Amino acid sequence: MTTTQKDDKTAIEEFRSAVNMSAKELRNWLETDESQSVGQKKAGDSEAIGHHSGEAIVELLTKKSADYTEDDLHQIRRVVSYVHRHMAQKPGGDIEHSRWRYSLMNWGHDPLKS
Repeated sequence: MTTTQKDDKTAIEEFRSAVNMSAKELRNWLETDESQSVGQKKAGDSEAIGHHSGEAIVELLTKKSADYTEDDLHQIRRVVSYVHRHMAQKPGGDIEHSRWRYSLMNWGHDPLKS
């Protein structure tokens, strides 16, 4: 196994750990007003970056890891990085209805799930 293959395998394992929502849960979440109310948008884009990422994550969750492309692996690494970075910024107080939680959920991670 090459170093690249090991790195890809590690990234996929981290992705599976970071994304704790199923494809169906995430798909349903992305249809909510709360999901669409958070996140940064690129200039001229009506969809938030995280919401767009959530749609890509749904696709990744429905694929076999053997079928992942280089673009998929890039997205997997972005997801892992975002979830880890965002989890480190956990606000105080009740997070159930927080923009922080909603943003994480757009990236496939519900911090209220164990």
